[in-house]
Amino acid sequence: MPDDRLKRKLFGQKVGVEELMEIISLWNLRPAAMKRLEKIIRKDFRKTPHLFRYYVPAGFPDKVREFEELFAKKAGVPFALAVNSCTSALLASLAACGVGPGDEVIVPAYTFFISASIIVTARAIPVLAEIDETLTLDPVDLEKKITRRTKAIIAVHMIGRPCRMDAIMRIAKKHKLKVIEDTAQACGGSYKGKFLGSFGDCGCFSFDPFKILTCGEGGVITLKDEWLYTRCQSYQDSSACWRPDRYAKERKPGEIFCGENYRQSQVHAAIGIAQLRKLDMIIRSLRENRDRIIAGIRKSGKFRIVPSADPKGEAGTSIVLMFNNAKEAEKAGSALAGAGISSGRLYSPRLRDWHTYPYWEHIIGKKTITKEGCPFTCSFYKGKLPRYSADMCPRTSDILGRSVAIWVSPAFGAQDCRQIAEAINTVESCPKGIPSGNVKS
Repeated sequence: MPDDRLKRKLFGQKVGVEELMEIISLWNLRPAAMKRLEKIIRKDFRKTPHLFRYYVPAGFPDKVREFEELFAKKAGVPFALAVNSCTSALLASLAACGVGPGDEVIVPAYTFFISASIIVTARAIPVLAEIDETLTLDPVDLEKKITRRTKAIIAVHMIGRPCRMDAIMRIAKKHKLKVIEDTAQACGGSYKGKFLGSFGDCGCFSFDPFKILTCGEGGVITLKDEWLYTRCQSYQDSSACWRPDRYAKERKPGEIFCGENYRQSQVHAAIGIAQLRKLDMIIRSLRENRDRIIAGIRKSGKFRIVPSADPKGEAGTSIVLMFNNAKEAEKAGSALAGAGISSGRLYSPRLRDWHTYPYWEHIIGKKTITKEGCPFTCSFYKGKLPRYSADMCPRTSDILGRSVAIWVSPAFGAQDCRQIAEAINTVESCPKGIPSGNVKS
């Protein structure tokens, strides 16, 4: 056993230089650089950091609170709540909006399956609606799917493309429904000049490695209503560390309930702050590269560029080509991929992808965590269950089956954009394939 002096040195600070060096090692610096950094840090190391979301001591930075305030300002809303993922953000939002047994929630048939499966997690019934050619929720089909049991709408801004939020909000107001925006794939995008995620009751964002901003893992909920903000806090931290007086009785019925713990750490928030500072530059570069590519695409008899609810508001992460039929889309998709262009069909009967509803066995098969089958068998649900099937949203399957997405990177240079446009143009004249290139993905 170490003596008392050594124990004080080893354990006097719960988190010290060793932990910081492990974090820095993620940046894969050379060993010599790591040694120099460690020497500098050890010389100036004073206090163990505070990494927990709450109870930040005086004199220590509260990076989570700073991140929330910066994000709320960016989104143009009074409240932002940092959580550990967009999945957590969606579930907390559903809970805050009072969604539960006996309720239905409408979700588009084109989204990552979590947007639908999280409704089941909230013990409600997911109702799938068609998309239109903007690749987002079709307002006409949305209104058709509303019943007296509908409680909320999840509007998903897929692949950087804004939903028709004016129509969706008009329908929601007419039927007194909550709106949750899934903005996981469109952080920084807008609709008619307004930040995506600021239209509905709750806006949900993702910061995993595949999104526009990343903390490794993380999410944010944006809100305008203080009571919903309070309920989201209660769900994401049922330990009640967020409350001014943690152990006090609830100040208003519905403030305290059995929730989860989805807190974001100070480390993730610190990364989020640095990422958020880059957001405008990232979006500007994405849109610039998107416009460069589109400007170089010649008019074609085989395809057209998919329309947008607001071209200026797109995040710019993709350009989608819609072909006359699925066969032509399949050929073009294969040719573009073979040429090294970062691209892909949005739906294929031969390629499993959880972004398209025919592969949502979780929903179609009404799979649940226990054999009782709730919420699909729940006695509180008095409606008629949707007839889930792989062909229940035929228009969505048709649109996606004819669509090929070209993925845009903010790192593209002018030459990359020209090469992508040339490859797309070659689809028209070279059905057997496109010469290979090297475009950064």
